[in-house]
Amino acid sequence: MIERLAHVRNWIFDLDNTLYPASADLFAHIDTRMTAFVADLLQVDRVEARRIQKEYFLGHGTTLAGLMTEHDVDPYAFLDYVHDIEMDVLAADAPLAAALARLPGRKIVFTNGDRPYALKVLERLGLGGSFEGVHDIHSMNLRPKPQPDAYAGLCAAFDIDPAESLFVEDMARNLKPAKAIGMTTVWVDNGSEQASDVDRSFIDFHIHELNPWLHHILETA
Repeated sequence: MIERLAHVRNWIFDLDNTLYPASADLFAHIDTRMTAFVADLLQVDRVEARRIQKEYFLGHGTTLAGLMTEHDVDPYAFLDYVHDIEMDVLAADAPLAAALARLPGRKIVFTNGDRPYALKVLERLGLGGSFEGVHDIHSMNLRPKPQPDAYAGLCAAFDIDPAESLFVEDMARNLKPAKAIGMTTVWVDNGSEQASDVDRSFIDFHIHELNPWLHHILETA
């Protein structure tokens, strides 16, 4: 393990577009169903539904948070609907499973999705036994990343010291609260977050793919 990471005891990973390549485009299917949900709920066309969806995502952290705040949407109904997708674009990732197994310490998934969806993705990737637990949107009391409460709740739930923790995430904005409480941060810059004018000073490691980086840090003396 490289010296900069010798302090890490807790390895925390986002799920979508982090534990699998963004090129799999799985989230595009979820995104399409979110748009359909908004269109049906508000009785608008898909173009307007898409605009509202992204407005809520940017303003509230997730589309769901915006729908709950603005329209009192049942989170269970929403999550069941948008996660009802095929996962045949995902395949088992034996090299990633091997790398995760070699990391010294605890491994946890921290996702704005829900636990049933996360477990299906992990099983599809061959990572069902790779993580101690999943901290999902319900564990966050429906206050998603990047809300500071989400990170405090994660640390409390798993008795984590942020100063001994590393968080890997494809959305750079979700790393800022992690850095604020002392976590080491890793941004998987794979195109899933397009903003170019965001402060990146809170990012410790800027990578493009998770698998090669994990193998690099494990092999580097």
